[in-house]
Amino acid sequence: MQNRHTDRLKYFSELAATTEEYFMPYIKTFHDIYAGTEVLEIGCGEGGNLLPFAEAGCKVTGIDISANRIRQAKEFFGSTGYAADFINANIFDYSASRQFDIILCHDVFEHISPKAELLDFCCRHLKHDGVVFLAFPPWRMPFGGHQQICRNRFLSHSPFIHLFPNFIYRKLLRLGKESDGCIEELMSIKGTSVSIGQFHRLVSRSKFAVSDQQMWFINPHYKQKFGIKPRKLNTAISRISYFRDFVTSAFICILRPKS
Repeated sequence: MQNRHTDRLKYFSELAATTEEYFMPYIKTFHDIYAGTEVLEIGCGEGGNLLPFAEAGCKVTGIDISANRIRQAKEFFGSTGYAADFINANIFDYSASRQFDIILCHDVFEHISPKAELLDFCCRHLKHDGVVFLAFPPWRMPFGGHQQICRNRFLSHSPFIHLFPNFIYRKLLRLGKESDGCIEELMSIKGTSVSIGQFHRLVSRSKFAVSDQQMWFINPHYKQKFGIKPRKLNTAISRISYFRDFVTSAFICILRPKS
């Protein structure tokens, strides 16, 4: 398990830095960001992604199902002096009284089973000229199973082990003496996984269209995590269905409502 999974303030700061350097400039290409822009993050965790937006004067709201993450978000944001509204709720039981200019869904899509319902939620809570920024690690990428959360050092550093059949993967996790909670979380992630192709099929059946997409060979967040320079996937490789999932560490896109 990496230190950032226990040091949540470090994780908060790293996310804020990545969003400020990479994600905000990308989003600005498709929607102006100014004082008063209303931003919602689904699955906000500690709120690190929202900090650069708050610093820009945006009205930011974060929602997360984890009460502990929301508590940490309020604590970390409180120490920065910037305002934010954090809500502990399941998004499928929540309805905001207003719509938003920008909705962020960063590394959450792969954890949710009713993905079509998530897209419907975004559509209902997005202004007609708003955009959704959505990012996820394709399932077949080396650590698409999130096995880096394992406490066993060998398992946490082993790429592609999540692609084993369920019974082999579970057996391997038990041999590594992972806790029942960790094993069930990893098996749950395996059950809600998504590929780039599956994502496009879901969007095609939704009220959204993909305005732009980027595939990253080296995830932008790896600069903060590992000191590695981010790099986009080769254009030719990005067009090869199925294979691209193995070499894309981060898929990001902009969604707009269909006209």
